[in-house]
Amino acid sequence: MHISVHKKIRIGFFIAFTVIVGASILSYLIAKNLMHNAERLNHAVEVSKRLEQITKQLKDAEAAIRGYNITKEQKFLQPSMNERSVKIERDYRALRRITDEPTQIRNLDTLKRLLDVKYSQLAGGEQAGIKGSRISVGEGEVSMDKIDKKVSEMIKIEQAQLDEKSRLFQFFSSLWIPVVFIISLIAILIGVYAYVTLTREFRLQLHIEHRMKVYQRELQENIALLNKTNQELEQFAYVASHDLQEPLRKISTFSDRLQMKYRNELPDEAGQLIDRMVAAVSRMRVLINDLLIFSRAGRMMPENIAPVDMNALLQDVIGDLDVSLQEKKGSVLYDQLPVIEGNDTAFHQLFQNLLSNSIKFASPSKPLEVRIRRELLSGRETGVMKEDKWEDTFCRITIEDNGIGFDQAYAERIFLIFQRLHGVSEYKGTGIGLAICKKIVDAHHGHIAAFGQPGNGATFVIILPLRQLREE
Repeated sequence: MHISVHKKIRIGFFIAFTVIVGASILSYLIAKNLMHNAERLNHAVEVSKRLEQITKQLKDAEAAIRGYNITKEQKFLQPSMNERSVKIERDYRALRRITDEPTQIRNLDTLKRLLDVKYSQLAGGEQAGIKGSRISVGEGEVSMDKIDKKVSEMIKIEQAQLDEKSRLFQFFSSLWIPVVFIISLIAILIGVYAYVTLTREFRLQLHIEHRMKVYQRELQENIALLNKTNQELEQFAYVASHDLQEPLRKISTFSDRLQMKYRNELPDEAGQLIDRMVAAVSRMRVLINDLLIFSRAGRMMPENIAPVDMNALLQDVIGDLDVSLQEKKGSVLYDQLPVIEGNDTAFHQLFQNLLSNSIKFASPSKPLEVRIRRELLSGRETGVMKEDKWEDTFCRITIEDNGIGFDQAYAERIFLIFQRLHGVSEYKGTGIGLAICKKIVDAHHGHIAAFGQPGNGATFVIILPLRQLREE
């Protein structure tokens, strides 16, 4: 299965975009986890530090009480036990604010009760003096052991959390580098692939443009050569046809003199041969005239283009064919036609050939009826015009008769030169008339088509633009 370059590029960029988005999400999650672990590490360190600080202050207070009871020096009571208790309570409250784990909160509640007891002991020891020193020391040691045990328990919990967060921190830290490396590698590979693909596509585009320029130049040369050849062929056809007229005139003249001078002396068979020769000369003259018309039909010079009143032109054509129409008891009905830009002579030839075709192939069993309709429509609505002419206005002219018709299988063939559907003995003609019609319509940037059914008449559809482009 072949995948186009553009599709490969789109797929590559889609994969790169997906990788970048996925990497961004993964990086965000890893970074978030790292920050969370770092916060928990700081929290564990802070809790342990404050617990140790509270324990140290309690031990310092106990040591001060003992020193005072032994020496009676006031310096051991500076600062006082009440001030020391306030400072310890302040540290406890700070510790309470930063603690959010339920187990540790319960431990802090227990520690608070032990601290309250300890505060009372410190205050009592400060006032008792030497007399109650033994009791105060003993009770203080028991209370301090409980506090040390609770603090050690809380520090152990924080240390366990600290170890767990340290492992997670190390895991995500170690994961971060490979992830970044792999993502960067994928991005680099996709970038290299896109660069190579785009470079190949760019070079291919340059090659195609170069070949297109070469083909365009060759095409222009071929068109120029073809135009020159067509002109030479048209000139040759015109000269050849014109030169053929002279021998035909001599044959016709000599045959007429032969008939007039020796008609009665010639045998009947010789007279018949002369008649056949005269008929052949007549057909040859018609054929040469039609070839001359065909060679000129495609010539469209800008100076010959002008607005043509199609109604007046059609009346002239009907007038020229009046005798033939009367012979077929025919009638022509037509809608009001618009003014169309084009060659007046070519349009006259077009309608004369089409109406002559209807007269020639009229049904012998009924009077001929020809109906001409018209319809204005856009190029898009015609269904046959190129996209660059969709906005232009066209006139669709339909010529419909009730003649003998034809098989639709021959609808394209009848517009080819020298193509006949009937023998010369059945219907006179050269097989050039409809070819001339197509050449005229093509020269006016139009379209012609035929539709028929044996015994039910024929319909010719002509589509012509109302305006001709002068630059063409």
